[in-house]
Amino acid sequence: MSDDVASLARVRERIDAAALANGRPAVDVQLLLAVKMIDAARIRALLEASGTTLIGQNRAQELTATEPDLIGVAHSTHFIGHLQSNKVNAVLRWVDCVQSVDSARLAGRLDRAAAARGRDLDVFVQVNTSGEATKAGVHPDEAADLAAAVGGLEHLRLRGFMTIGANSPETARVRASYDALAQARDDVISSGSPGTAAARELSMGMSRDLEVAVAAGATMVRVGTGVFGARA
Repeated sequence: MSDDVASLARVRERIDAAALANGRPAVDVQLLLAVKMIDAARIRALLEASGTTLIGQNRAQELTATEPDLIGVAHSTHFIGHLQSNKVNAVLRWVDCVQSVDSARLAGRLDRAAAARGRDLDVFVQVNTSGEATKAGVHPDEAADLAAAVGGLEHLRLRGFMTIGANSPETARVRASYDALAQARDDVISSGSPGTAAARELSMGMSRDLEVAVAAGATMVRVGTGVFGARA
């Protein structure tokens, strides 16, 4: 067994244990492999050996360089980083979902690009629940308005919400940032706004804090370091 496969198995065990500890079935929480700075050969080997199929790319340039070498191996790719408007067409060629929709302008651009390709696109609204200036996403108070805007677009399917947890050693502060995303999701769904009823996914939690995220209701955790080790 390769080191990557063994590390992935340990991460999956952590996720399963966290789910069960919170009265949830393990299958409720998906594992997304965050593959920033990982070459295609290593990604491919891990996908083939582990049966894992969900990966996330942070950078358009890495995505477009890597994905051609992953043709033929079963996987689904989500874009999880900041997306510039001029990179939308290049990204849409390869991804099934964009998790980092943080403005109505970007949503509109994605909708038009998807329409031009004759397809629909899954998206998440990114919310800055920690209030940290270094993190992207709309303020929690603006999440409902953005979700409504996305829900009204013909070629976008709003699947849920994404956040990056507070960068803090204080578990309570990290938990609060995840609880805020769950609350934003619940508020949007209960609003009855058209196009938002299926927006139940919560993409939150990474290697260092996935247990906290699962306890707060994460349905997807994004893990890179815990599998591949530290990267620059």
